[in-house]
Amino acid sequence: MREIPVSEVTETVARLCVEANTDLGADVEEAFRRMKETEVSPTGKEVLDLLLKNARIAREERMPICQDTGLAVVFIDVGQDVHFTGGDLEGAIHEGVRRGYEKGYLRKSTCHPFTRKNLGDNTPAIIHTHIVPGDRVRITVEPKGGGSENMSRVVMLAPAEGVEGIKAYILQRVRESGSNPCPPIVVGVGIGGTFERAALLAKKATLRPIGTENPDPELAALEAELLEKINQIGIGPGGLGGKTTALAVHIEMMPCHIASLPLAVNIQCHAGRHKEAVL
Repeated sequence: MREIPVSEVTETVARLCVEANTDLGADVEEAFRRMKETEVSPTGKEVLDLLLKNARIAREERMPICQDTGLAVVFIDVGQDVHFTGGDLEGAIHEGVRRGYEKGYLRKSTCHPFTRKNLGDNTPAIIHTHIVPGDRVRITVEPKGGGSENMSRVVMLAPAEGVEGIKAYILQRVRESGSNPCPPIVVGVGIGGTFERAALLAKKATLRPIGTENPDPELAALEAELLEKINQIGIGPGGLGGKTTALAVHIEMMPCHIASLPLAVNIQCHAGRHKEAVL
């Protein structure tokens, strides 16, 4: 049994909150550069150039990539041979978010659903815990902005709708979202499971590095097909037209009930922010 003080979790979460909001992932920047080479719209190329410039300034000046620094979504994979000491795990995560958003001068966006009163410290975090083998802890912080999250959906398709129904719904969702999620987007897709599990699969799908191939050949082919069709819609970078509406389509799938076909679409904005660390 390996012991880890929860203070280490707090420190790590605080650091990741700042890093995720100020240091855009190399995979996203590379995707901007790659898409700029194939973008046919002069305006689209200019937007992609601006996104690259914005990422550079954010990194150098330690400033947020976007004014919407998101709700803090925290994925934590806990090794079953780990014992946390000095407090409770979820409390430590919330404290890390509180410190990170304060230290990084990041906008606090949590509010009461009815009164809309801001809670002032961006807590509580949205925490997803997964027990895994071993004695390590992997923490991933994904600040999720409101514009892209608002365009996300969960739907229960009829089983008879099958793959064609899945493709039609995803394309419809992107088309209806338009410029609202700040394209070029990453489209996270969750298929199967149950109502709530499909949503979690879709959220986790947005974490996969852009440019990596799905290990399932069937899903890899479906991702490529959907990406091509999405980029034919014409929304383009910033919603100003062009062929770079999406940087990637990432799909996670698991078995479901014989009477249902859960489908979730979780759209991520062009920032694609997330950072991880292993304790």
